[in-house]
Amino acid sequence: MTVPATSRSARSFGDRAEALAQFFQRAGEAPRLVAYDDAIGCPLQHALPVLEWTTTVGIVEDDDLIHAARLEPDSAAAVLERRRGGEGQRRFLYFGPRMDAPPADPFEGKILHDEPGVRAYEFAQRAHAVGHFLRATEGAGAVLNLLSRRAPELRYVRRWTQALYAEPVATGAPPTQLLAAWYAATGAGFLFLPTQPGEPYTSFEVGHES
Repeated sequence: MTVPATSRSARSFGDRAEALAQFFQRAGEAPRLVAYDDAIGCPLQHALPVLEWTTTVGIVEDDDLIHAARLEPDSAAAVLERRRGGEGQRRFLYFGPRMDAPPADPFEGKILHDEPGVRAYEFAQRAHAVGHFLRATEGAGAVLNLLSRRAPELRYVRRWTQALYAEPVATGAPPTQLLAAWYAATGAGFLFLPTQPGEPYTSFEVGHES
């Protein structure tokens, strides 16, 4: 995917409260993802390969909305919102490794795929889909759509994550454990946990060059 010319900025924060305050101020009403466990975050370095292979094999679509995700080097689990027939009825899809997924309760969802590599369910309600996701993954290393009116679109998550990692970080190895991120059509912001105890929180913003 070709990414337009982007601007990039970075800030460091010694205080967690200050870092989160700046994040929410900058996010405004933009859709966002927040780490389920704010002590370990989400390993964002796996995001690009996971997004690429799931798109290539047709598991995800550009206009899907991401309500929850967990990323691993060779697997992923997610809850996606998808509409039937354009503006039709919403449905919530859980995708995850077959070995991670316990059976869904019959009243909650219906099974779509049950193959060696993936198990997928369709749910009518977001709460049931996210609940199943948390049972299957226990929330370890996951991010959830919280405190925003709309979940992020996959197209923007892919575009701005690619832009974030398009250039090396001047200070050396980039942080990887994501605490929170917001995504919009014009840009995105990422807040990372300290790489070592006592080090600062780091935020990055990427967006279209004006």
